[in-house]
Amino acid sequence: MTHHFPVTVYYEDTDMGGIVYHANYLKFIERARSDWVRKLGVDQNDLREHGTVFAVHRIEADFLAPARLDDRLEIRTTPSHATKARVTLNQEVWRGEILVFKARATLIAMSLQGRPRRLPPELAHFPDMISGKP
Repeated sequence: MTHHFPVTVYYEDTDMGGIVYHANYLKFIERARSDWVRKLGVDQNDLREHGTVFAVHRIEADFLAPARLDDRLEIRTTPSHATKARVTLNQEVWRGEILVFKARATLIAMSLQGRPRRLPPELAHFPDMISGKP
């Protein structure tokens, strides 16, 4: 169930010290989540047109080691918990065998007015799949 997403660190991603600026890890994991959802068959534009969007409800993050200009990183996204309206993902950023960043992100499905909604059909099986139910 783990999704892998490659990222190359560009100059614009770094600070004056040549290391990845801390806020850019959130951009990296956002791109990985978007790719993960797309690969699951969810068209977020179509979903929005039908009144449902995803929002980040919570993120817990740990910065473990620096990444630098031209590093090739891999973001690994693994669902860890789900209900009918939210999914919690563990996301890790690796540089080779070194874990440089990890986060736990909770996403909610909601209406354009900000009210909770059920997950789209492409993700509706997640609560059972994660809990191990058939």
